[in-house]
Amino acid sequence: MKVTIDEYSGFCFGVTSAIDAAERELQRGTLFCLGDIVHNGQEVQRLERLGLETIDYDDLRTLHNVRVLFRAHGEPPSTYRIAQQNGIEVIDASCPVVLKLQKRIRDTYLAHHGKHTGAQIVIFGKKGHAEVIGLEGQTNNTAIVIEGMDDLCKLDFSRPIYLFSQTTKSVEEFHAIVAEIQRLTALSPDNPIAFEYHDTICRNVANRVKRLQEFARSNEVVIFVGGQKSSNAKVLYNNCLEVNPCTVFVSSEADITSKLLERCHQVDRVGICGATSTPKWLMEQIRTCLENGVKRL
Repeated sequence: MKVTIDEYSGFCFGVTSAIDAAERELQRGTLFCLGDIVHNGQEVQRLERLGLETIDYDDLRTLHNVRVLFRAHGEPPSTYRIAQQNGIEVIDASCPVVLKLQKRIRDTYLAHHGKHTGAQIVIFGKKGHAEVIGLEGQTNNTAIVIEGMDDLCKLDFSRPIYLFSQTTKSVEEFHAIVAEIQRLTALSPDNPIAFEYHDTICRNVANRVKRLQEFARSNEVVIFVGGQKSSNAKVLYNNCLEVNPCTVFVSSEADITSKLLERCHQVDRVGICGATSTPKWLMEQIRTCLENGVKRL
């Protein structure tokens, strides 16, 4: 049995920068992080052992004169206001791609706010996701969040629509939504409305899909390593599953069952891959666990 780790899997640029910032700032002393720095429990625990303290928004409101890291997902303007009011030093690790998207949404909102244009700013994303909360905040929480085709009923097709996307969503699904909105708006040719869409999906993440599927096809069994809270992990896992039905989702060594070891033992090629929130060290740990487990069979 040959076990290979996908060279393209692992932290994206934004997550790498945030973790680098946390490790650097921890050398200066106490550091808080607003929310899990990454949607991977094992990596969060590793950084907490180094001294990083994870807090929530309620905690943030009670803290004063401390240092708080804002993770790669980005934050709404209200979070910055709280930090300023409480004398908090912000270590801003927001991903540059997310910050650029926030600005585009904010500019669109300001261009129409108060002008009675009836504009609807629509975000294709996961409701309640940290990045999406930050994006909604750019519109004073007036944006409409849609998670898929079924949510298009939330839109008023007699008013202008400005569509954006969470950076880690599926490109194919986004363009399918665009096509459906175009179809629905074309049903009233006598009363045309403005429809603008902005493909704001991060290509560093989106381009992984093709490479990941090539990797999944080249192996008989695929072990996808990801955090249970990670939206990106769920998307990429399903991408693997599309081309290789022998794909198994695991979050840690505890998920390596005897049944899975037996399946790996029966094939020649096992591949390990992961999400943009999956650390390389964890994939390497899973590989060691697999190899040792199979040897004992």
